[in-house]
Amino acid sequence: MECEMRSSVSMKWSHRMPTGLELEVSHQPLKMKHLVNIIIALERLKTSGSQSVLSTEFRDENLLHVVMESIIEEHLVTECESAPSNDFSSGVEYQCSINDTKKRSLVLSQDSLKLYAIMLQGGNEHRKVYLNMSTYIHPSPDREARPVTLRIKGTDLYLSCFKDDAEPTLHLEVVEDKSSLSTISPNSEEMRFLFYKHDTGLNVSTLMSARFPDWYISTGQSDNNPVEMCQETDNRYRTFTIQRQS
Repeated sequence: MECEMRSSVSMKWSHRMPTGLELEVSHQPLKMKHLVNIIIALERLKTSGSQSVLSTEFRDENLLHVVMESIIEEHLVTECESAPSNDFSSGVEYQCSINDTKKRSLVLSQDSLKLYAIMLQGGNEHRKVYLNMSTYIHPSPDREARPVTLRIKGTDLYLSCFKDDAEPTLHLEVVEDKSSLSTISPNSEEMRFLFYKHDTGLNVSTLMSARFPDWYISTGQSDNNPVEMCQETDNRYRTFTIQRQS
């Protein structure tokens, strides 16, 4: 009876099974694991029917080989990124007008190469200094203040802050190659050109030295005095009205 069943099953599947293989039906109850293995093996044999069978003996090693080939391997691809830069990189440049708290304009003295805060009367508006402000991207974007450089419009003169004597002082320096300020390293000498523009109101800002924290560009109490650096405790004006020009 068993031989007849095996012969009948073999004939039924003979047109599907490769030469040398036969299917044996067992009356033993199959576990789910065995069933899965059989299904995987059959599906694998369907797709590889054109391959010749090397042996009539289908061992556990053969089934393991079929199962392992059916496993989809997951390849983890790690995107390599360069380390974030610590440099300040330049962004947008725009022209702006600037006045101190007492609405005085900044005027350039060609003789001393200094800026003075003066209340200009009618007919003297042409003496007013406009600034080209270049904004920079801070390595730590969560900082509230915006790094900027300040150049007097129509010139190569940049505002800078460095220690001339014991304290930081404000200077005007000629920078012919503007590309040298496209990126500024925190440890470089070019940091003297960088200021933090912190907005305290609508078009109202302070300009603090990036190289010397807590030192600000300021104007004096009296008219026609030079623009200098100061600290918060000094009796000077540290806030400016800075308006972007179209």
